[in-house]
Amino acid sequence: MARNTLGSRFRRVEVDGLEESSRFVEEQDEAAELQGPDTAEVDSLLRQYPAAAVCGDMMSAFHVALRNPPINSKNPAIKEKAQAVVLRVLTSFKSSDIEPAVKSIDRNGIDLLMKYIYKGFEKPCENSSAILLQWHEKAFAVGGLGSIVRVMTSRKTV
Repeated sequence: MARNTLGSRFRRVEVDGLEESSRFVEEQDEAAELQGPDTAEVDSLLRQYPAAAVCGDMMSAFHVALRNPPINSKNPAIKEKAQAVVLRVLTSFKSSDIEPAVKSIDRNGIDLLMKYIYKGFEKPCENSSAILLQWHEKAFAVGGLGSIVRVMTSRKTV
């Protein structure tokens, strides 16, 4: 019934030498540099906006800012940089241009926008809370309560 557990036969097998390729090596996150919105492109679109007074440049900056979110990144610096870029775009919109911008994105985009809005509420800066409340109102009108629930229960943050 009982086995002899004092045997040492299992100790002769060198476990580390069985498969060299199975050793765990932490990979460098090469894609981390590619995560987050393209800051240079967003800046150029924002600089064009006051001169041209065209909503299309703002809309393009909005879409570029939301294009490549650092959801899977574990680097907080990348996430902070992306949050700053998105917040700069959101605060540069006029109140009348917010609703068309929100309606131009799909359901996943609404959820991503809500994540950035709530992240902006965590660390408010000058006049950002009032602007983020306007964005939240328009995003809630399009996304509904389900969007808020998905954002609050999601483990992946921006």
